[in-house]
Amino acid sequence: MSTQHEVAAVRVAPERRAVMLPRGPADASMRAAAGGRPAAGTPPARIRAAIVGATGYVGAELVRLLTRHPNVEIVGLVGRGRTHEPIGGTHIHLDRTGLHVDAVVPDADAVFLALPHGAAAEIVPDIAATGAAIIDLGPDFRLRAAADYPRWYGFEHPRPELLDGAVYGLPELHRDALGGLRDAAIAIVGAPGCYPTATLLALEPLAVAGLLSGDVIVDAKSGVSGAGKSPSERTHFSENHGSVAAYGLFGHRHTPEMEQALGLPVTFTPHLVPLDRGILATIYARLVPGTTAAQVSDALTAAYADAFFVRLTGDRLPEIKHVAHTNFCDIGWRVDEATGRLIVVSVIDNLVKGAAGQAVQNMNLMFGFPEGQALDQLAVVP
Repeated sequence: MSTQHEVAAVRVAPERRAVMLPRGPADASMRAAAGGRPAAGTPPARIRAAIVGATGYVGAELVRLLTRHPNVEIVGLVGRGRTHEPIGGTHIHLDRTGLHVDAVVPDADAVFLALPHGAAAEIVPDIAATGAAIIDLGPDFRLRAAADYPRWYGFEHPRPELLDGAVYGLPELHRDALGGLRDAAIAIVGAPGCYPTATLLALEPLAVAGLLSGDVIVDAKSGVSGAGKSPSERTHFSENHGSVAAYGLFGHRHTPEMEQALGLPVTFTPHLVPLDRGILATIYARLVPGTTAAQVSDALTAAYADAFFVRLTGDRLPEIKHVAHTNFCDIGWRVDEATGRLIVVSVIDNLVKGAAGQAVQNMNLMFGFPEGQALDQLAVVP
């Protein structure tokens, strides 16, 4: 699937209205009474959402979650070369939603982009010009420096001036910045990748507290759905089942995302494991000399005191089954004070907390909804 094909086949509807700020009309009568703008301080009651790239795994998860959201109406699903195609033809489990896939981005208050790298950056300016909030689940607005895109993603960023204003969508650590987008003229969120989500939630509070020293090693395992819906030899059942494969050594595209947030060199080795979903990251780091286990615990506890979706397990190391099909990130750790070594184990569901669920969490913060709206499901076990 070429980026050029994706961009050419996905179009923004002409003559779209601009969404008035702050984002999210409370209801039609309030919109009319306020001349298109909701009353000050009033959270919106219902917004219109569109999903671009709805035919992939992440798009399907977005549909599943947003259909549960009491404040959201899905007004459009978008896929390349589609014309009023029932979503059930691609995702049979979504058939009863009655939704269809088209090639045009409809008028919406929030637009989710689940596209290949380079594709979102081409259409974001047109969507942003309408005032719609944009949550990009690809990499096009994750990195702050435009110069990093040719090296890591193989394309020149077409709108580098938009990078500075984009907010990195890790809600637990950037909640205020996300909320601030409600009054911004242009609201773009670059949602984190799945591997960086698991890694940064585990380490960023420690880096901010000045407890880490030297480089970081991230050894992470992901289920096969992380490779996307399009089949390949790598994801073929007979090739993947009963095996574990490392890939992307010294060159994985999520590496600069981690280094950007931590301010430390990261050695990242991902592995493909024969699971349908989930990520387990085992992270090795050096602590500043003299750092105690209590300091590590205090830094993480303080960072996530009000974070419903981050569960600190301490010495009880978490497992993928504990978070499957949920928006939770579970973090456990051990400290060897004698050597100053830290091992952290972080687990997420790559399609929910690592993608669609976190995107909905971002939307909730941007529009003033309860942060956990539509995301309160528990793990599915066994």
